[in-house]
Amino acid sequence: MSESAADDRGRRAQNGTGDTEHGLPTAGEGTRAVRAGLPEPVKHEPTLPGPVFAAHYHLPGDPTGPYTYGRDENPTWSLLERAIGELEAPGRDGVETLVFSSGMAAISSVLFSRLRAGDAVVLPSDGYQALPLVRAQLEAYGIEVRTAPTGGDAQLEALDGAALLWIESPSNPGLDVCDIRSLADAAHARGALVAVDNTLATPLGQRPLELGADFSVASGTKQLTGHGDLLLGYVTGRSGDTMTAVRRWRKIAGAIAGPMEAWLAHRSLATLQLRVDRQDATALTLAEALRERPEVTGLRYPGLPDDPSHKVASQQMRCYGCVVSFTLPTRARADRFLGALRFVDSATSFGGVRSTAERRGRWGGDAVPEGFVRLSVGAEDPEDLVADVLRALDESAD
Repeated sequence: MSESAADDRGRRAQNGTGDTEHGLPTAGEGTRAVRAGLPEPVKHEPTLPGPVFAAHYHLPGDPTGPYTYGRDENPTWSLLERAIGELEAPGRDGVETLVFSSGMAAISSVLFSRLRAGDAVVLPSDGYQALPLVRAQLEAYGIEVRTAPTGGDAQLEALDGAALLWIESPSNPGLDVCDIRSLADAAHARGALVAVDNTLATPLGQRPLELGADFSVASGTKQLTGHGDLLLGYVTGRSGDTMTAVRRWRKIAGAIAGPMEAWLAHRSLATLQLRVDRQDATALTLAEALRERPEVTGLRYPGLPDDPSHKVASQQMRCYGCVVSFTLPTRARADRFLGALRFVDSATSFGGVRSTAERRGRWGGDAVPEGFVRLSVGAEDPEDLVADVLRALDESAD
């Protein structure tokens, strides 16, 4: 490979923008997922290079170039960041992606790099379980925290004077959806930045930057990588001061992804569309079956035509996710149901190829009934999974 070709490959891997040479921005979802972030083919080299384990690099003379020290950059991260950027913002220039050691590291990077004492931030009151911990830390730093539910665009009422709006849509675990574009427009009109937690939707289900957000933030631990075997997070945002601050926070905090995790994540992206198509379709089938059960209340899945969030979800999402939530009459009934399942593992998290479910109230951080169940649909045969869930409901009856 010529020196100029190698330099060009390094620049494109570093900036995280789409690969127009291969037509990925206009290609279909599956094609982009399979080919996202791959380097230029070189004879006798692997299609996806293996993980680079390096704390330091050969660096004679002045410290210039993309790779100087392992806490700042890594070639394996660069390829993954480029791949995620091609999925989150295909064909868009001026967009940068940074990967982190976990979803919470990614969330923290935006909040703590952008907010200062005296600022106000708007968080969802029904969001991810760790947000109350984040709220306490923000308030300890002199930041005003306002909260409002996701549904009904209720965060609009809390925007005046805020520096940052944090959106989680669909919300976890309640699966409410808000109008991201409307909220982003309102926030920007008031001078606030907008971050969207895109974990439940994935870039194939929703592209927050196209809906007006400044940041798309997600846990790559979930459906993005889909195997329940790694922790990862990322932030995709418009290049410039905002992302420079996020990068600086990552360097200071050392919240970096391991090269093996980054490589596994990139490898897993190749099957993202296949997994999303199967899991999301089965989730809708399961939700339709649960709708017929009298003991099931509070059933939520944005893909159901009668779901309270369906109208706005159908306007901004291309698919509706792999998570179904519902409530059984009592805590004991929910526990018996979970214990009777054969093809669904009792575990937290979601998005994996093996279905999982849990009674969310056991953690104590979500405002949900004791019998509330969050079920993550995997890649099992739909008829097997539905039959297993219905059988478990029958066996768990009083």
